[in-house]
Amino acid sequence: MKSLGARVLAIPTPVWVVGTYDKEGKPNVMTAAWGGVCCSRPPCVHVSLRKATYSYGNIVERQAFTVNIPGEEDVAKVDFIGTASGRDVDKFAITGLTPVRSGLVDAPYVAEFPLVLECRVIHSLEIGLHTQFIGEILDVKAEESAVTDRNAPDIGVVNPFVYSPGNRAYHAIGRSLGLAHTSRGEYSGT
Repeated sequence: MKSLGARVLAIPTPVWVVGTYDKEGKPNVMTAAWGGVCCSRPPCVHVSLRKATYSYGNIVERQAFTVNIPGEEDVAKVDFIGTASGRDVDKFAITGLTPVRSGLVDAPYVAEFPLVLECRVIHSLEIGLHTQFIGEILDVKAEESAVTDRNAPDIGVVNPFVYSPGNRAYHAIGRSLGLAHTSRGEYSGT
């Protein structure tokens, strides 16, 4: 194997759009790839942001955020959201996306995205350049057409995409490889 050095090259990373309100109550979104699930009970996710971002100050001020999971059809909007600052532009107005006020947390979510996690901050941890915000998920909202008979999001309907940090590229998820947790601790493959 070839050594690539100490770099953030874990692949893939999620493509999440984090929703916040600023001090004046203006809705803002940013694209975040440094995030993931961090606890099952209580259900929690984390996002890691640099202090220089506009959303960082919004989360500190409001102690809340939403995680909005876009579908592939919104990749261009999501890329713009990740390269523009809410200090300078109204990303909702420019992209034509619609902010919706959460009834549970002090943060907006994106009406057009098929899956939304409403989170209140329960911990934050400074880690070098980034601060990790841990959000307890108070509710998950999904488009009705994207909910399976197991009352879970259908990845084929949500159609999310992922990010490759080293190559700075977005990728489709792809085909299903099978159900998980079916081996019951026994290996029968080749």
